[in-house]
Amino acid sequence: MGKLIGALIGFFSLGFWGVLIGLVVGHFLDKGIKHVPNRMSAEEKARVEKAFFEALFPILGHIAKADGRISEEEIKNTEDLMTQMGLHSEQRKVAINLFKEGAGPDFDVSRTLELFNSECGGRRELKQIFLVYLITLAYADGHLHEAEERILGETAEKLGYSRFAFNHLLGMIRAQAHFYRGQQQESGYHYQERARGGHGYSATGADELKLAYDALGVSESVTDAELKKAYRKLMSEYHPDKLAGRGVPDDMVKLATERSQEIQVAYDLIKKSRKK
Repeated sequence: MGKLIGALIGFFSLGFWGVLIGLVVGHFLDKGIKHVPNRMSAEEKARVEKAFFEALFPILGHIAKADGRISEEEIKNTEDLMTQMGLHSEQRKVAINLFKEGAGPDFDVSRTLELFNSECGGRRELKQIFLVYLITLAYADGHLHEAEERILGETAEKLGYSRFAFNHLLGMIRAQAHFYRGQQQESGYHYQERARGGHGYSATGADELKLAYDALGVSESVTDAELKKAYRKLMSEYHPDKLAGRGVPDDMVKLATERSQEIQVAYDLIKKSRKK
C-alpha cells in the first residue's frame, strides 16, 4: 500500500470527485491545528498510510449505512476507490471487511478516529482529504441524510474542525455537486470549454455562476482584487514546496498539485462573466 495516499488523490482526478477535491481547500481548517514536521521518514509514511487505510474504509461503511441502507452508487464508488488504489486481492478483502465492520451496529467510530489522529492528527492535508472523501461518498446518492450529516459533523469535530469550518466545507461541496451535475447536463460543452471561451450563458448561467463563487468560497460582491487574492490563496494550498514542507508524501504532492486545474476552471468562468 505504499502508493495508497497518492492513489487516493488520483482517484479524485476524474469526474465528480475531481471537481470536488479540486475546489475544497485547507484554509477552512481550524487555525488551532498544530504545525507538522518538515518531512516524513519512510517509516512515518508507512504508519500514516496504514492509519489512513484502516480508518477510511470502516468509516465509509458507517456513513453509507447511516441512512438505513447502502446504495448501489455508494458500493460502486467504494469499489472504484479500491481499484484506483491498486489493491491486490488480499488487500481488497481487508478493505471490504473493514467497510462491513463500519456498517455494523457495534462499530466504534470514536476509537477509529482516535487511532487515525494518533498518526495523522497534525497533518491538515491528510485530514482534509479524508473528510472530503467521506462527504462526497455521503453525497453519492444525490442527498445528504440527517444521520449522515450528524456522523460527518462528529467526525469533523474529532479531526479538529470548528462547526463553522465544517458547515462552510459542507456548503462548498454541496455547491460543487450541483454545479458539476448541471454542467454535465448541458449538450456539447464541458465546464472547462465554457469557462475558457465560446458561447454565452444559458438560462441557468446565473445559477452556475453563483455556484462558481461558492466553490471558491467568496461572494458575488467581491472586487476583482479580492477575487484574485482569494484565487491565489487557494492555488497556494497546492504549492508543492508547501505540501512537502508539511510532511505530505512525495507521490501525494505530485498528484495533489493537479487539483489547481479545477480551481482555475471556476476562476476563469467568473473572470469571463465580469468582462461582459
